[in-house]
Amino acid sequence: MLGTWQIQRRQEKLDLVEKLKSRTSHEPVELPESLENLETLEYYPIKLKGTFLYDKEFIVGHRSLLVDGAPVNRNSFMTTNERGYHVVTPFKLADRDLTILVNRGWIPSSLKNPKRRKESQIKDETEITGILRLNERRPPFVPKNRPHTDIWYYRDLDAMAKKGDASPIYIEMISNNNTDQYPVGSQTKVELRNEHMSYILTWYCLSLTTAFLWHRKFIRGIPLVE
Repeated sequence: MLGTWQIQRRQEKLDLVEKLKSRTSHEPVELPESLENLETLEYYPIKLKGTFLYDKEFIVGHRSLLVDGAPVNRNSFMTTNERGYHVVTPFKLADRDLTILVNRGWIPSSLKNPKRRKESQIKDETEITGILRLNERRPPFVPKNRPHTDIWYYRDLDAMAKKGDASPIYIEMISNNNTDQYPVGSQTKVELRNEHMSYILTWYCLSLTTAFLWHRKFIRGIPLVE
């Protein structure tokens, strides 16, 4: 029965959300020497030391601000649900000849010009922690990315790496939740679309209605239309 199948699918989705939350709250791990092992580390926090290359920085838009892994709403301590951008900055690692991409967080549209957020730049070598994300295929019916105008509908790591002159390795930086300074970090989305409850109700209601009409016509012999 389709309703029962939707119950199973809903539970699978809930289990996946818990798995993602468990990964994001895991103790930070080191970037593996063999980058082939990255496939098993998505959503894990990665600890890195290196230097930001701000001259190759670019923005990714448009994006909504996330708080605790979900889009912020008007009732939260953040009073705006303005759409803005993510700031992606190449990061040269200190312990190997490798430059990766770091999503430093969300900024409002008013700070799109990098000259207006120079105070957030860390000039010296620093240690950061970020959530590892893998490449994202273009979803059905989603427009193509427009890298030249900083419009990105999905995470194309090869195109992003080309734009930032880096390797296609991407982490979403974790911050200390200092909301007075931009970019606002911790922009990893751990909320998944889950509409299975409405599907469950729909299919069971259809089943009950069909059963009632069948019983009325074939068991009680009452015509459907009088």
